[in-house]
Amino acid sequence: MLQFAPSSAGSLIALGLCFILVCVFEFANGFHDTANAVATVIYTRSLRPRTAVVWSGLMNLLGVLLGGISVAYALVELLPPDVLTPPNGNPAVPMLVALFGTALAWNLLTWWFGIPNSSSHCTIGALIGVAIGDSFLHARDLGHSVDWGQITKVLRALAISPLLGFFLAGIAYLLIRACVKLPALYTPPSENDKPHPVVRALLILTCTSVSFSHGSNDGQKSIGLIMLTIIGLIPASFAMNPGHTLDRPQLAVLANDARPLIDRYDRYSFRPDALASIDRLGNPAAAATPSEVRGDVYEILSGVRDVGANPAASGAEKAKAKTIAAQLRPCVEYAPFWVRVLSALCLGIGTMIGYRRIVTTLGEGIGKQHLTPAQGAASEIVGAGLIATAGYTGLPVSTTHIITSGVAGTMVAAGSGINMRTLGKIALAWVTTLPATITVSAILFYVLA
Repeated sequence: MLQFAPSSAGSLIALGLCFILVCVFEFANGFHDTANAVATVIYTRSLRPRTAVVWSGLMNLLGVLLGGISVAYALVELLPPDVLTPPNGNPAVPMLVALFGTALAWNLLTWWFGIPNSSSHCTIGALIGVAIGDSFLHARDLGHSVDWGQITKVLRALAISPLLGFFLAGIAYLLIRACVKLPALYTPPSENDKPHPVVRALLILTCTSVSFSHGSNDGQKSIGLIMLTIIGLIPASFAMNPGHTLDRPQLAVLANDARPLIDRYDRYSFRPDALASIDRLGNPAAAATPSEVRGDVYEILSGVRDVGANPAASGAEKAKAKTIAAQLRPCVEYAPFWVRVLSALCLGIGTMIGYRRIVTTLGEGIGKQHLTPAQGAASEIVGAGLIATAGYTGLPVSTTHIITSGVAGTMVAAGSGINMRTLGKIALAWVTTLPATITVSAILFYVLA
């Protein structure tokens, strides 16, 4: 599949397939992640299901439009530069099929069993698998071809956020119980009774906040995946940001500024490739396609990112590396408006069709007693805060893990007890997702490539 030439019939067919895969994956993402945002408001009958998912979809769209793209490209940078933009300019079909095929299959499998699994984990595992498969394809040492620093940074955020969700949601529930004496907040919903107006308003507010924050974080992941598709398959049109202000000579100046930093710290794997890219950008006689320039920019970004992570680098050197990276990124990291809208639409439509299984699990499966409005509100308030914070700091987190761990925390705080069978299923999915998706994606990429 690496032999597909740009604009060939095979490339166009692959483009259509990958576009379908990425849209279906985001559609399935709506089953899992966005369903968490509407679970409480639907379970307590504060809003009708159709109204809830439409409102959540609108808030997701707003979050996607206002949330930036830092999370999107934090995931993209998990891939080696030569996978993002193959040096020969061929479409990155094996990477896209391995990525979307693996993540989609795992998402659908866990959804079928009603397990709130993390689409973020699926995506990150598949990305790591592609990077590892690329190492085997080129017979390179894993320690010198996979950006473990970037991977560690992303995984650390995924690991810490559920723990914060558990403890902070438990504390938030205790504070609500101590300050608000409204009995309706602490009574599981009844099929015959309408929710109290205060309860209804509170849960609509928390649903709104989680939906918006989900769009600002998970919606960005969707943007990153769609951009991977269009850049990987039509690099001539989308490899470089058409709105960027830096021309080739200006890129060469920035590249030369990065040379002494990258050259000094030679224990990192990206140094030789980054230095070669600096030479190419600085050679005015060297003709380069947009895809090749993009590849060179990513090689340099990998090099300066390693400088920033090197404990031997001084504070001034790290600051200079960060500045150079900030000036280079807008050339290759961008998202057209239509990509943001497509991301939000896929998430919203998926929520409308597949929310029921996850809503039932969150409402009735995590605790030994059914979820109360106060528990739902506490978990969603904390979840919205954590997700929004991560979205604006450029760290990807799992909406599913934060909300489910928050619900579990409120169950413990209320003395309701936890359903260990359901929790065991969620924990099993949490533990096995990364190894499974890494393995499948690495094998699939290697075989296809």
